[in-house]
Amino acid sequence: MSVVQESIRARTCALWVDPKVHGAEVARFRSKVVAGPGDRDCSIWIGSIGGDGYGRFYITRGGVGLCVRSNRYALALESGGRLGADVFALHECDNPVCVKVNPVGCGVQHVVAGDQHDNMRRMARTGRGGGRSVIRGAGRGHDSRRALSVALREAVRHGKWDAEAVYEARSGSGLKLF
Repeated sequence: MSVVQESIRARTCALWVDPKVHGAEVARFRSKVVAGPGDRDCSIWIGSIGGDGYGRFYITRGGVGLCVRSNRYALALESGGRLGADVFALHECDNPVCVKVNPVGCGVQHVVAGDQHDNMRRMARTGRGGGRSVIRGAGRGHDSRRALSVALREAVRHGKWDAEAVYEARSGSGLKLF
């Protein structure tokens, strides 16, 4: 499966997460998250990362295995359990492996619900998307985003927040994430 196909499949299905029904799955998800100490710090996904740099989480619904983006799973879990296929989990923090969902009104937002229009507007505002590497510039494609995500995951993979390692991972990429 190509990076584009993988990306589309991971974000286009309706999603239902109920902590009572899916308790073991929720515990497995939470075991793959390292939370930063402050509101401004991300909660970094340390599980699987797809070719596009976004976290992947494997679940089963109705006997069928599914791969969903970790940020989308987090949004469903923290916002009442259900996300329609048209609901996107957008990163206000621009960190593709962040799974932190703060309550509305908290001040600092990380992963928020949006739609395709919101996503396209955000992509235009941050100079991403469109597949035009000349316009986008060096270091802004899937490969560099994946490299950054892997570096961030490795910075906290031992299960404890390490501010210096996170800073080094962000700084080494040449991309501004936060």
